[in-house]
Amino acid sequence: MSGLIYREPQPVSRVEADRIFAAGDSKAIASTLVDIAFHERDWRWVQDKCLYFARHPEPNVRQVAVTCLGHIARIHRTLDLAVVLPVLDELSSDEAVTIEDAIDDIRMFMPNAAL
Repeated sequence: MSGLIYREPQPVSRVEADRIFAAGDSKAIASTLVDIAFHERDWRWVQDKCLYFARHPEPNVRQVAVTCLGHIARIHRTLDLAVVLPVLDELSSDEAVTIEDAIDDIRMFMPNAAL
């Protein structure tokens, strides 16, 4: 994920997150996805944002979106796998994206998930 600099995830309101997403800056989108994955209580809202950005034209944004799906599994111990797994399967052929860590997180933190 070149061009990204690590910073500690920060709480961000949904309004602010949506404003950042709408602005379209790929680095800010990626950073905000991590922020909401770590701090937003509504895992489904975060999942929906990740799924949306998993199809972003920028590879870094797609990768962060996939990574954040793994964070949701780790933090909330849940995902809507009927929706998430087909997207991860689709992204498995994307040479710019690695899905294995997200799959590992799902297996580890959602042990009853049928993968």
